[in-house]
Amino acid sequence: MSFQTTIENGIAEILLDHPPVNAFDSKGWISLAAEIERVGKGDDANVVLIHANGRGFCAGVDIKELAQDGSLITAVNHGCYATFAAIYDCPIPVISAAHGFVLGGGIGMVGASDIIIASEDATFGLPEIDRGALGAATHLYRMFPMQTVRRMLYTGEPISAQEAYRLGALESVVSREELLPRARELAAKIAGKSGKALRLAKESLNGIELLDIKHSYRFEQGFTLELYTSPDSQEARDAFVEKRDAKFEK
Repeated sequence: MSFQTTIENGIAEILLDHPPVNAFDSKGWISLAAEIERVGKGDDANVVLIHANGRGFCAGVDIKELAQDGSLITAVNHGCYATFAAIYDCPIPVISAAHGFVLGGGIGMVGASDIIIASEDATFGLPEIDRGALGAATHLYRMFPMQTVRRMLYTGEPISAQEAYRLGALESVVSREELLPRARELAAKIAGKSGKALRLAKESLNGIELLDIKHSYRFEQGFTLELYTSPDSQEARDAFVEKRDAKFEK
């Protein structure tokens, strides 16, 4: 299993644990979505806390799976959509505690969350343009201003936790050692509130949000699918797997 779930004192912790970089294949994304939905619909928790083992929070999708079979992009798209939607639609608040790299699908997860806490070593990026893909800009728009999002998508370059905090995306930035204790402290405060009130608050906040995150991301995914049918996309994936520079035809 690529993740582990524990529920105690009203807090459901989902630990991402899929070495080496917490990058999930199509089946992994579907399983994660189902677990988030299960926890959210239960009566044992008032808040979900997502965190990770390893060098980073999540490196997104398993590029090697797609390099071997590009037709799996539809299954991957479905899995990512389901996971991000499960977080956004979760009846109870979701906190993401991020460290190290937060890339691609990792952005979708934190961007769909209610609150993000990050360690000082965290970086946030969408390297999809260098992997023959697109996507999750919708979730970046919940975190950063428009021109920051566009620069990140066009260049594939990440930004630091400190810059993300300056731009208002993060609740706080703490040391790596403080990350989980701080996140658990916040989760405990939320877990102690009325379960009924929390569920109504989450539903009301989603209802008044101006950006329809699910329809917006589905729109993006159409362009991802179109790109995946092109030779440039296959070349980008091959270059990534083979650890070389991509060569695109003009």
